[in-house]
Amino acid sequence: MQLFTLQDTAFVLIDHQVGIFDWIKSIDRTQLKRNALLLAKLAARAEIPVVLTTSQETNVQGPLIKGIRKALPQAYADRILRVGIVNAWDVKAFADAVRATGKRNLVMAGVTTDVCVIAPAISAVEEGFNVQVVTDASGSATKIGDEIAWQRLERAGVRLTSTAGITAELVYNWDTDLGDYALSLIPGVLDASVKTRITLRILWRLLTGQGLPRVDSQRASKAGKFGAALTK
Repeated sequence: MQLFTLQDTAFVLIDHQVGIFDWIKSIDRTQLKRNALLLAKLAARAEIPVVLTTSQETNVQGPLIKGIRKALPQAYADRILRVGIVNAWDVKAFADAVRATGKRNLVMAGVTTDVCVIAPAISAVEEGFNVQVVTDASGSATKIGDEIAWQRLERAGVRLTSTAGITAELVYNWDTDLGDYALSLIPGVLDASVKTRITLRILWRLLTGQGLPRVDSQRASKAGKFGAALTK
């Protein structure tokens, strides 16, 4: 399987619903939510096609988490509402929506890994799609549930990845506007990256006689601790 690119990839986010999150024990739920939102925000910024699906929203599973609804309003409006079918691929509207993206490379994530993600991922591979499952943007009720699902997925030809890993693979070049944005989303990377860019930008302005950048206090407050020097 070749590396995925922005041009040939679609995202498929499955059942990231508030009620199902309460069942997750295989991964820290805060981390899981953060990673799922990172994928949603990256897709929105990079204009990656996204298919969203949910299961039985009016039951205990509840609605899709707010962050994904906010980041991907059109995909949310077009989401595939399932009424009980476990394998989303067996819902014609879902499979048709994935096919309609025109992309053969699929990045999948969802909850739970061992119930809601494994079946459509394998079904997509069987139909000829290349699939990567984002392990830390997915989760199960138990760690062994995740581990068994990962084994089955790999045996079926699905590639496993992480949120940071697939982000890097798709962005390809950090020295771009999208690269800057992606780095700002990845925990633990922001401070070092932004500090380096601020230092280089200030040095360039001084060397070229432009002086220090003017700081817009309102934009600086939104940019965060190290964002002030980048506001001009």
